[in-house]
Amino acid sequence: MERTQELLVNMGPQHPSTHGVLRLMVKLDGEQVTWCEPDIGYLHRCFEKLSEQKTYTQVIPYTDRTDYLAALLNELCYVEAVEKLFGDAIQVPERAQYIRVMLAELQRITSHLLALGSMAMDLGATTPFLYCWRDREKLYSLFERITGGRMLYNYLRIGGVRNDLPEGIIGTPQDGEDKADKTIWGFINYFDSYVYPEWKALVTGNRIFQYRTKNIGVLTAEQAIAYSCSGAVLRGSGVKWDLRKNLPYAIYDRFEFDIPVGQNGDSFDRWWVRQEEMYQSSRIVKQCLEWLAENPGPVMAPKMPRVLKPPKGEVYHRIEGARGEVACYVVSDGTTNPYKVKWRSPAFTHLQLMPLLCPGHKVADIIAILGSIDVVLGEVDR
Repeated sequence: MERTQELLVNMGPQHPSTHGVLRLMVKLDGEQVTWCEPDIGYLHRCFEKLSEQKTYTQVIPYTDRTDYLAALLNELCYVEAVEKLFGDAIQVPERAQYIRVMLAELQRITSHLLALGSMAMDLGATTPFLYCWRDREKLYSLFERITGGRMLYNYLRIGGVRNDLPEGIIGTPQDGEDKADKTIWGFINYFDSYVYPEWKALVTGNRIFQYRTKNIGVLTAEQAIAYSCSGAVLRGSGVKWDLRKNLPYAIYDRFEFDIPVGQNGDSFDRWWVRQEEMYQSSRIVKQCLEWLAENPGPVMAPKMPRVLKPPKGEVYHRIEGARGEVACYVVSDGTTNPYKVKWRSPAFTHLQLMPLLCPGHKVADIIAILGSIDVVLGEVDR
């Protein structure tokens, strides 16, 4: 009787397709995966414990370094959580609210561009990855003018934002591709007319890409809910749940946008949802630009003290991050430092799907599944 022996393979932690220092332990029967287990902890930096040693304002730069590809979204979650601790004592100006939402959606576009570009490159398509960097550079130039930073910002503040938008950066609805790195209107018009259609034609409609992703890593709606999935992973399985719509925070209840959902729950659907979400983010940014152009005003709550001492209490706040539901639990003991900060990372939750989705597929399909989940190890390990 012929017998075969399973082969145990380590993928990572130094591997270009594991999106950070992630180790996957994989058992193979020939080319077929029979078992897969993630091993994390290589990037642990004690973010939550360090927060106890800092003032409430000093914690903001540390949030940038969890999901470092969507830093502004992390800042938004944290500052809104602390503002909840103060109750009605802090009234964030309306202009600051619109700036926050606009930058959050631009940040979502940059994050999704890299998710799509890196997944395509993982599967052998190098050109889309170069295109994603080309377009992200334009947004990074805008972020640098607004915040002073290209990737990590420390821009949002408890009570508003650090500074108003630079003069002329909003632009006009007539701005075209030549101003894509100079005005926000220029980038949005460039994205709608060129970037979004290009991705649909170059990658999403490519037969080879579809062959590598369709019916690969299928996650049913029931499984997605049972595993506490969120974001594009949950919506890719057909569950229409987006915190911006279902439990609006900030001022998201003022905007018109749709929630894209997949049908099959496979790697292709998770890709497709992120592609469509970029277009919906563009719609939200346009509405913000129209309001901001007509409504000047303050960007910080009045009479904010330099050192904050929220009353004793605790708060749990969650937002729709680039990778799913980002949440922050903050406990105040009435002093200048948080007593406790706990971070909920969607990437940590989604990484637990690997043992479920990989068995039965070929070893090369692991890369497609991991890319479609879109993990960032900075927020997994924290």
